[in-house]
Amino acid sequence: MGVTRTEIFTDEQNQLATLLKAMAHPARIAILQRILISNTCICGDLVGELGLAQATISQHLKELKNAEIIQGTIEGVSICYCINPKTWKLLEKQLGGFFAQYKGETSCC
Repeated sequence: MGVTRTEIFTDEQNQLATLLKAMAHPARIAILQRILISNTCICGDLVGELGLAQATISQHLKELKNAEIIQGTIEGVSICYCINPKTWKLLEKQLGGFFAQYKGETSCC
C-alpha cells in the first residue's frame, strides 16, 4: 500500500493497521508476552530470556514504543518498559469489534 493511498481508509483502519504492523514480529510478540506475564516494568532481563542480542531487543522495543504500545521510563542507565494501558485498551476494543464482525460459517466457499 502506497503512502499516499492511506487517505482512502478510515482513521480507525489506518490506526489498527499501524498498531498491528508494529506488533507483527515474533520477537515483539514475545516481548509483549513477557511484559504481560510480569505485570510490571521490564528492564534488562529481556536479553537473557529471549536469547536475542541487546541491539535487536532495543530495536524491537523502539518500534513498540514508537507505536505507543509500550511506554518507558528512564531509571539511571536503564530504561524500563510496560504496557501503555490507553493503547492496549484501544487495541482490545478495535480487534474485538473486528473479530465480532464475523457471523459464523457460511456455505459460500
